[in-house]
Amino acid sequence: MTLPPPEAPRSDDTTWHGSSPANAPYPVMSSPPRRRRRWLGPVLAALLALFLLLGVAVVATQRMSGTESKAPMEGPRNTAPVGPVIQADGSAPDWSATAAAAAPSVVAISVQTGNSGGEGSGVIFDSAGHIVTNHHVVASGASQQAQILVTLQDQRVFTAKIVGTDPATDLAVLKLDNAPDDLRPITPGNDQDLKVGQPVMAIGNPLGLAGTVTTGIVSALNRPVSTTQDPAETPFGTTTRSEEVVTNAIQTSAAINPGNSGGALVDASGKLVGINSSIASLSESSGNIGIGFAIPVTEVQSVARQLIATGEVKHPYLGVRLNDAVAAEGSARRRAAGIVRVEQGTPAAKAGFEAGDAVIAVDGEPVDGARSLTAQVREREVGQEATFTIVRDGKRQDIKTTLAQRSNN
Repeated sequence: MTLPPPEAPRSDDTTWHGSSPANAPYPVMSSPPRRRRRWLGPVLAALLALFLLLGVAVVATQRMSGTESKAPMEGPRNTAPVGPVIQADGSAPDWSATAAAAAPSVVAISVQTGNSGGEGSGVIFDSAGHIVTNHHVVASGASQQAQILVTLQDQRVFTAKIVGTDPATDLAVLKLDNAPDDLRPITPGNDQDLKVGQPVMAIGNPLGLAGTVTTGIVSALNRPVSTTQDPAETPFGTTTRSEEVVTNAIQTSAAINPGNSGGALVDASGKLVGINSSIASLSESSGNIGIGFAIPVTEVQSVARQLIATGEVKHPYLGVRLNDAVAAEGSARRRAAGIVRVEQGTPAAKAGFEAGDAVIAVDGEPVDGARSLTAQVREREVGQEATFTIVRDGKRQDIKTTLAQRSNN
């Protein structure tokens, strides 16, 4: 054990040694000789013996109760503050406190395949060592020759294996090999409570710069975002078509760059509200332009739990063909998702949807086009009941239906 250095003399220390300085405020006088006290030695010896006995008793009690302290046998442990931060001023958060609470739950991910590789970010999902990230971060790691390395905030490095990936939502779950017992799982928040204009922080590994934090606001909610996954990158089997990812995303102005994918978007308290997944850019080399997107935490939790339990995800569907439409409701006109065709035997057919209907909301959340409706359906779960607000023949009405499982074929 390294002892702290002796305390340096304070600037107001007025103790002199040796002869009195010439400018001393008071003369320094030597002490007169004193008579030796013969009883002092035995008393000190008795006190010392008593302290030694008390020390032995304390150690024995700790050992019997199982609370004896032991020196750590591993590398550096995580001692950052735990749990959500209670901000004194929600309009002016203490971002240092937010970062201290949330950053230990965010990891850097490196995938090495032969002579190529990639980097991204991830979030510690639970104490068992499961890490949530984006599918596109680890897709190349399905190869038997690939190595996935996960670096914690304190620079400890662990190998990891893919538990499962879901190209349709661009999410994946890893499992650390020999996960340590001091992992800091992220505290989940509630994306349903988010408000446009609310401050948020993105934490990740942009351009290989691990532990980077950026701040911004929630720019929009329920923003339908579409990207395409290459079927050749599907780790657990390929598909015959490109897999379109349609996310009902959180849009943020917090700077997100390549390598941030799979990292955390947290609110001012440090709770997870989304997984950063994509950005809008003017070109492939333009980088961040202030428009980033995150997968809401509600969807992240649902997908991650299914991947951990079974290695695959069940996706809901409605069973309609769509286009972008403008619905006429009385004298008002508004954007909507137009139903072109209703497939037989689907939830839509059983609920009474018809070609020509225009969907304008799902469970009260506005729908402004085909992609918007697709995103609203995909963020829900199989077996979940949803209320669709439609306009038919110029009149609004609600249709309830239970979403069924989409076939993977």
